[in-house]
Amino acid sequence: MTKEFDKSLESWIWDAACSIRGAKDAAKYKEFILPLIFTKRLCDVFDDELNRIAKEVGSRAKAFKLVKHDKKLVRFYLPLEPKNPDDSVWSIIRTLSEKIGEQLTTYLRAIADANPLLKGIIDRIDFNATTHGQRDIDDDRLSNLIEEISAKRLGLGDVEPDIIGRSYEYLIRKFAEGSGQSAGEFYTPREVGFVIARIMGAQPGMEVYDPCCGSGGLLIKSSLVLDEKLRVAKQLNAAPLKLYGQENEPGTWAMANMNMIIHDLEGEIQIGDTFRKPKFRQGNRLQTFDRVVANPMWNQTEFKEKDYDADELDRFPKGAGYPGGKADWGWLQHILASLRPTGRAAVVLDTGAASRGSGNANGNKEKDVRCWFVEQDFIEGVIYLPENLFYNTSAPGVIIVLNKSKPKKQQGALFLLNACRDFVKGDPKNYIPEDAIRRIADTFTAWKETEKYSRIVSREEIAQNDFNISPSRYIHTGEGEEYRPIGEILEEMDALTSELAETDAVLNAIFTRLSVRV
Repeated sequence: MTKEFDKSLESWIWDAACSIRGAKDAAKYKEFILPLIFTKRLCDVFDDELNRIAKEVGSRAKAFKLVKHDKKLVRFYLPLEPKNPDDSVWSIIRTLSEKIGEQLTTYLRAIADANPLLKGIIDRIDFNATTHGQRDIDDDRLSNLIEEISAKRLGLGDVEPDIIGRSYEYLIRKFAEGSGQSAGEFYTPREVGFVIARIMGAQPGMEVYDPCCGSGGLLIKSSLVLDEKLRVAKQLNAAPLKLYGQENEPGTWAMANMNMIIHDLEGEIQIGDTFRKPKFRQGNRLQTFDRVVANPMWNQTEFKEKDYDADELDRFPKGAGYPGGKADWGWLQHILASLRPTGRAAVVLDTGAASRGSGNANGNKEKDVRCWFVEQDFIEGVIYLPENLFYNTSAPGVIIVLNKSKPKKQQGALFLLNACRDFVKGDPKNYIPEDAIRRIADTFTAWKETEKYSRIVSREEIAQNDFNISPSRYIHTGEGEEYRPIGEILEEMDALTSELAETDAVLNAIFTRLSVRV
């Protein structure tokens, strides 16, 4: 398939999304649009499977009867049969003319009832729902959307899984652009995902896990990068990756499952709060994986010391300690505990996670945990990303790479890479171009030192810098006088303000006791 076809599919899929109330409001309707495009793919693929069987048994009518009797003949059985068996299965939805929302909801629930794998995924939205007496999406707009989606066929012979998958990801990205602060909960910029996938270098048959998988993009890109390598090497029969994810938000969990299926990937996406109740276990221990990829919500404050103390899975070793009010290093502890002895991980975090507390005279819990990771030699390296990539913040972010079994030449050191200049200005967000994605990944993988770009830094030097592991501290990218990133300075100011408040509270308590005694 050509790039032109790929682009036309993306344009069509976005036009369909905008058909409800225009591009400005499209993101508000993602929970209606994504399941419908997913359903169109299911219908067209089911038609292709029926046609294949019909060639063998003589007619579509016989094929319908056969599949109804033995549902294992198709991947997903759709209990939708047009009056004329030669009509497309989607025509049942396309020809709805009254009570469209109600009937569409009934059909999608019937599909879910017939396919346990789709339970809670395709049937969770009520297309007839109302808020304060008003339909969330009225029948006229729903009819327009169905008609737009009907414009292209999405069957096996029309569009390959990776192309429909990329277009689906494109739609998710477009929704992220219009979702403001909430976008980061379900979407990691595609180029960051490909940097991570290339650095992780997952091999055939490996198990890859994302504890906060959002719409599943990091898992999917791990598979896409491996597929690309196998195609180049002409290893067409290699074992696929086994993909595992957990997501707390039900709508995003459904999105991840649809994304996996539409990419024609099989995996297991669980729903629930990973931090408090991780679902992937082996007995009373965490299940472990070959690779972990993650972009947890940055600087979460809802987890308290009691949450760490209540853990029964040995995720938070006493030697590392409680990381304080922000959970970034708590996530890294969970991820480290989820790795096999030879496992590696790549985790996207706020830049402050690499530097908060360093250089301060007072003790800092977060710095103590970071120090533990460095001293245990679990950190392979850190990549400083360009600013304004992420949809819920303009801050640059870092990728922290963990390795439970560093090769001898890497032991006792960290590889730091400052990619702050590897971007092209975009609207509304910057992006990392393809050549820079490869440059970042290839430089990191090779541990190749490049002036003003990458350095191998010893643990001793890290300790001398009070366990600040931010690449911007060690690699100066510009000429003349250097300036620290504003985000980093603001993070440090927040930390200092917090420490000052704690000190004031202690002093006030002392003065109160003294005044009582007087």
